[in-house]
Amino acid sequence: MSQVKENDTVRVHYTGKLSNGQIFDTSAEREPLEATLGQGLLIPGFEKAIIDMEVNEKKTVTIPKEEAYGDIQQELFHKVDNTQLPAEVKPEVGMGLVSKSEDGREHQFRVAQVNEDHIIVDGNHPLAGQDLTFELELIEIK
Repeated sequence: MSQVKENDTVRVHYTGKLSNGQIFDTSAEREPLEATLGQGLLIPGFEKAIIDMEVNEKKTVTIPKEEAYGDIQQELFHKVDNTQLPAEVKPEVGMGLVSKSEDGREHQFRVAQVNEDHIIVDGNHPLAGQDLTFELELIEIK
């Protein structure tokens, strides 16, 4: 039976869990994830885990934060004065915000702290700083 290798396109069902067992994402109620390996679309540890799997194989892997979304980077926290926010925005901790840079690119942030005259936003990926566990089932190698 053939095994997954780099640059293969695969379909895989997965369930992602935090270290406390909380599920943060799953494909169980939808179509399997389809991706071509080696294109940087998946976190490195997820790709590594799929390499050498065979169709219908199941396994559980723990991916260290270094091979997932990395450490929390303090330089991605920013202070934003309330005067810079649109009037209709009432910030709450955990709320997602999108900012456009001068070159037109969008950047996603989460509100980390709300103060009287400013907020602190966090540009880290929500799963940064965490080891992740994935239950994987390889459905197809295309």
